[in-house]
Amino acid sequence: MGDLRVSEAEARLAARVLDALLREDYGRLSARVARTKDGVRLTLFDGMVVRLVPGSLFQDFVVAPEERPRLGQVLATLERIADPADADGVAAFAAECRAALEAVELHGRHAAEVLAAGPSYETLAAFLEHPVYPTSRARIGMGPDELLAYAPEFGRSFALRWVAAPGRAEPFPVHPLALGEALKIDGVREIDGPATLVRATLSTRTVQLGARTQLKLPLPVSTLGARNRRSIKPGTLRDGALAELLVRELADPGVLVADEQTYAETGHEYLAWMLRRLPEGVIVPVAALNAPGVLERLGDVLPGYLRLLLRWNVRLFVRYGVALEAHQQNLALVIGDGEPKLLVKDNDGLLASPSRLRAAGIEVPAFGDARMLTDDPHALADVFVTITLHLAAAAVAFGALPHARAARLLRDTLGEALDEHGDDPMARLLRARTLDAARLTGKSMITAGTLVSKERSGARDVNKFYGSSGPNYLRRA
Repeated sequence: MGDLRVSEAEARLAARVLDALLREDYGRLSARVARTKDGVRLTLFDGMVVRLVPGSLFQDFVVAPEERPRLGQVLATLERIADPADADGVAAFAAECRAALEAVELHGRHAAEVLAAGPSYETLAAFLEHPVYPTSRARIGMGPDELLAYAPEFGRSFALRWVAAPGRAEPFPVHPLALGEALKIDGVREIDGPATLVRATLSTRTVQLGARTQLKLPLPVSTLGARNRRSIKPGTLRDGALAELLVRELADPGVLVADEQTYAETGHEYLAWMLRRLPEGVIVPVAALNAPGVLERLGDVLPGYLRLLLRWNVRLFVRYGVALEAHQQNLALVIGDGEPKLLVKDNDGLLASPSRLRAAGIEVPAFGDARMLTDDPHALADVFVTITLHLAAAAVAFGALPHARAARLLRDTLGEALDEHGDDPMARLLRARTLDAARLTGKSMITAGTLVSKERSGARDVNKFYGSSGPNYLRRA
């Protein structure tokens, strides 16, 4: 069982890291798993034997809840199984793990204070860890003081900074964390501007500017992997605005699309901004639905949310060849008069099929990022399974309901959505990849995001790198 003196936070993080390494089978860690008459065991390199139990949603086996590995034991095992070519990535991930533990402990010391202050839904969403990525608490590039000031789980207000840029008549808003990077750009200087107070949303780099407005700003920070930089590369906001117009054109009744047409880019990744306008109503990020007390406060919204989500995303996939990167952070419920509506935002990660759009009479957006277009239906299905099904649907449903009930609700809701399209080849493909599949595709997030270079992994996009799979939680036992 390991050292009982290890803290609860460290043991939990170490177990989640070990789960992720097993799921992605980095360094063929699965070869160290033994199946005996006494159960399934994983031996770490210091000799500790860790009991495994049948997995959570996304993998076959996970660390048993009573096991208490130390983070150092897990990282030492990682170093031993790693390819020498990945030494830099392994060191970066070790630092990421230590930063995550520090952030978890910091949040633990302040959580009661934040809750007592009456946090927003964005802050409550940030109380929860990512369903898959084990070190989601780490924001690489932010120390403890910066986390307290700018991370969403602490719910604090702070003032924007302002700069003047060559050739721009209007002042540019800058996140305080990015001011140093902005001032490195030739001709940029800090100026006095309006005393504008904001709060971080779940994405950290997007801040709440007013009740109906958010502001997306670049940060010199990485989240969900060292390669996931939260700067804003030139062209990204333009692609996002084009994607929004496409999504708006294809939206179902009951689906709202945030207005992201107002933005400014300068050609520098740390000097850009996008103003997001939100609809009327109470906006609850989907990521907040599993926070304590939220579903009880909202009522029985889960079945209606899943119907909206799956019916629309199945239609997008089958009719138009569009798969949204609309995960639990990019979706929200809008609570107002009548039934809750689904709000989607931040569409610059979508994948669309040019041939299927043209066949449906839809103009293909002129995206600058060629990675947003593909005619490969399996690439589209990978996004549907890993984003829409795993993160936006399953993580929420299984977090709220007993396993059998959640599985039945998801299976029936997805089945109804697919049935609407009969024998359409795209519907048959999606059914084969979901309801009828023996296993479901997963993303190798640690492998692509931190451990292995793009040159070695071959990943064009670290957020769309698939190499793992797990049991199909939609199938009947």
